[in-house]
Amino acid sequence: MVIVHGLFGMLDNWHNIAKKLSDEFTVLTVDVRNHGNSPHSDVINYPTVADDLLELVEDQGLSHAHFVGHSMGGKAVMELSNIHPHIIDKLVVVDIAPKRYKPGHLDLFEAMFSLPVEELSSRSEADEALKTKIPTDGIRLFLLKNLQRNPEGGYQWKVNLKAIRANYDDIIGDVQLNWPFVNDVLFIRGEKSNYIKDSDLDEIYEYFPNADLVTIPNAGHWVHAENPTQFVDALEDFLNA
Repeated sequence: MVIVHGLFGMLDNWHNIAKKLSDEFTVLTVDVRNHGNSPHSDVINYPTVADDLLELVEDQGLSHAHFVGHSMGGKAVMELSNIHPHIIDKLVVVDIAPKRYKPGHLDLFEAMFSLPVEELSSRSEADEALKTKIPTDGIRLFLLKNLQRNPEGGYQWKVNLKAIRANYDDIIGDVQLNWPFVNDVLFIRGEKSNYIKDSDLDEIYEYFPNADLVTIPNAGHWVHAENPTQFVDALEDFLNA
């Protein structure tokens, strides 16, 4: 199983889920290009990330796998089903539809670009500096996981903010699917999230005719973090069917 994180995320975000699933599956968690410890690139869009995933699978000596993608990662694995469908057994898309979304991260970009990371002495200082622009504790904690200390002092962003901002229109854009993907697919959404609306289902079923939809209660967009038990149950039920 290959797990692909969302925007501003990293493979560490999925450590607990991967651990729960590791009794039944060999789990690979991925840092998408320009995120985590992966290389930086001027380009990040869904075809390039799908190609990266193909290269990863081939480098591991695998011919196919289950793929799980959250948010941006969900669009990446949908693109993978379009251009490299032969490497996918079952597909799980977490809280994202193939449509274009309105820009929802501009305030986060502004806050992160404005943070004088090279002058920081601690993460708590960074947290305090971001409070006025990002008042939600959980979002700040999520973003600050991207900070890493410089050996010579101060911090730097692990995430390639400049490239992600330059390619942001592609990231929020729709996934261009040329034909239906006929393998089994599970879409998982959070009950409190509006990322997958009922009005999106006709398009989803058009491109993924063998898809099912599960709504996880007491969870928003970060379904796997907000209700991990029922998320893992839904995942296991689908993959073991």
